[in-house]
Amino acid sequence: MKKLFLYLMIAGVSTTVHAQNKAGEIPYLTKSFANNSISNVEVKTSGGSISIEGVSPAEARVEVYVSPNNNGNLPKEEVKRRLEADYDLNVSVSNNKVTAIARPKERNMNWKKSLNISFKVFAPKNANSDLATSGGSISLKNLSGSHDFATSGGSLHVDNLTGETDGKTSGGSIHVANSKNVIKLATSGGSIHADNCDGDIQLATSGGSLYLTGLKGNIHANTSGGSVNGSNVQGELSTNTSGGSIRLSDMMCSLETSTSGGSIDVAIKAFGKYLKISNSSGNINLQIPGDKGANLSLAGQRITVPPLNNFNGKVDKEEVEGKLNGGGIPVTVRAGSGRINLSMR
Repeated sequence: MKKLFLYLMIAGVSTTVHAQNKAGEIPYLTKSFANNSISNVEVKTSGGSISIEGVSPAEARVEVYVSPNNNGNLPKEEVKRRLEADYDLNVSVSNNKVTAIARPKERNMNWKKSLNISFKVFAPKNANSDLATSGGSISLKNLSGSHDFATSGGSLHVDNLTGETDGKTSGGSIHVANSKNVIKLATSGGSIHADNCDGDIQLATSGGSLYLTGLKGNIHANTSGGSVNGSNVQGELSTNTSGGSIRLSDMMCSLETSTSGGSIDVAIKAFGKYLKISNSSGNINLQIPGDKGANLSLAGQRITVPPLNNFNGKVDKEEVEGKLNGGGIPVTVRAGSGRINLSMR
């Protein structure tokens, strides 16, 4: 008990402990860091979720949420007893850094008596963060700076971040929106949704699908087994899947894309510097601007093309090679044993 009280009694910091009507619904503990000079945030917990949101310095605070591992209800006294007996809880500020850490005292504690300890951090918008949880989700919103975060099983949610973002989850999904600069996000199994982002973007999943909308910049997005779906992408996009289908519309970018087995449908609204599409066995449907210059190089089991006006080159059922509208952007399409259907917009 003395150890927990010592954490709570930090000079210049106001603390409020709330009774819980229902586990996890209201904060167990709130600590204000109003008007402290905060440049870094570190949060670690073994099972709960973590969220961090950028606010004005006057609103800076940490909220701690506690619930039993079995999602039941516990009286406030029992929550307090378990925290003091089984956990080290530290919520403090020092050297411009907010620290919020919850750790079990015993490595192999009884899971039936374990607690989910979650943190909500409200920090100045330019604060950097280092976040980790072994099972819960992680959410970041309205922040700039550098952010490094990881969870062993929960989802990642990123909204309105500027700076350097590096996040990983071992199994959850990823949602990122309205963010820019450097974005690096990876999951071992979940899907990835990326909307309205700009910059150097790297997205990877080992098994889920990709959903890419309104992206701009240098983008690498890959999945080992899911599908790829995208629209309205500008800049440069490299996206590949080992077995899923690919659906890309309203592309205004340099594009390289491939799959080993699914079908590919690509609609180009405006050419970038190059277009390269590869499919080991499935079909490819490609739509390109009919009034722009391109060097066409298409090969597949069977190729269907519309009447090609202002084209100089070779056209047969398995190969198309030549210059469209005097030549220009290299358009390379390989369908392997699949078919290619080319159309003009």
